[in-house]
Amino acid sequence: MAGLNFRRRKKRINTAVLREAVIWIGEAVLAFGFACILVIFFGSALSNVGQSMEPAIYSGDRVLVNRLIYRIKAPDYGDLVVFKPNGNENAHYHIKRVVGVPGDTVTIESGRVFIDGELLNEEILTESMLDAGVASAPVKLGEDEYFVLGDNRNNSEDSRNADIGNVRREDIMGMAWFNITPGERFGWLP
Repeated sequence: MAGLNFRRRKKRINTAVLREAVIWIGEAVLAFGFACILVIFFGSALSNVGQSMEPAIYSGDRVLVNRLIYRIKAPDYGDLVVFKPNGNENAHYHIKRVVGVPGDTVTIESGRVFIDGELLNEEILTESMLDAGVASAPVKLGEDEYFVLGDNRNNSEDSRNADIGNVRREDIMGMAWFNITPGERFGWLP
């Protein structure tokens, strides 16, 4: 007689399937964490406003900003820094090129930039500046200040203007490094 059997059979857990599931979940969590770190530190995107950085970056171009790099090292000559002037949270982000670092004395004479009395050798080709602004007299940079200029020097609001002035390191969000605008400008920034 087959009758009723009240004894339960113990179910066996398939350890191979369990191990595969744990590995898969772990990989998914790791990939998600890695993606979050990439987006937070390297994938912040913003649109450029104005023509001050032409021909490197045009108005409306979308660029990626590395927000981690200046926690590791200080901005250097030629870097494209992203900042809010005077830390003003209501202002839009500006993108400019660093031409003076802490301790430098910046002067603009005959349309060219001089650092501590020596002509700045720039890797980019720029036109001669018509207006030296505050840098017509020597500008001594403090221990956490940077002097920045737009590449389109005669159409740029930058450190030569009193309302922007020297940029404090604490006001710098990061470094613009890649243009994500589709088309011919897509790629690494000079």
